[in-house]
Amino acid sequence: MMKKHILSAVMIFALCVPYGTGSAQDLYAILRENMVRDQIEIRGVRDQNVLKAMRTVERHRFVPPEVAQVAYEDRPVSIGRDQTISQPYIVAYMTEALELKPGDKVLEIGTGSGYQAAVLAEIAGEVYTIEIIEELASTARARLSEMGYDNIVVKQGDGYYGWPEKAPFDAIIITAAPPRIPAELLNQLKIGGKMIVPVGTIHQELLLVERTESGIKKRSLLPVRFVPMVHL
Repeated sequence: MMKKHILSAVMIFALCVPYGTGSAQDLYAILRENMVRDQIEIRGVRDQNVLKAMRTVERHRFVPPEVAQVAYEDRPVSIGRDQTISQPYIVAYMTEALELKPGDKVLEIGTGSGYQAAVLAEIAGEVYTIEIIEELASTARARLSEMGYDNIVVKQGDGYYGWPEKAPFDAIIITAAPPRIPAELLNQLKIGGKMIVPVGTIHQELLLVERTESGIKKRSLLPVRFVPMVHL
């Protein structure tokens, strides 16, 4: 109970300090450290590159200002247009499952606020991300550029078709739930590459998919709840 009160007090104080001052940045860094320790490491995420990325990316800058105080809580946060920024643990868990390496080329379907793309970009070499909602794509592109992520390219379009001009990809991550895995995306995965995707409608499961020389291997990881993947 005491830890919760301290955390709430830090959040409230952070909101009262203009962003950009040393004090505000220090306070948000404390919140990120607490998020990684109390929500992510404790649940078993061990990849040091992922943990470093989660400590680095300023999650509060990817949500509307009026809900910045809850950006580091253990839950999804609405970003408008019936979309959300995923729970921190899920972002870390999905990223770790891809086993990314420096220099990897990654495709993300469902840019949203751009937060997951930023986490990926802290580890991988190139990140290509597609968002079907024009307003979100435009906002994410401007935000990521302002934050200096020059290894992320944002495209507005239908993620079901992927990005064939940039394929093949070492990894593909889908942050909205299709009823089944789009075949176009499987075809854009390198041999040896991995895809992580929530699949289903009412009942969803998070799948880890690997493309091998002999075909496609799938493994169910855990039940999840994502917004539906939109297809035109």
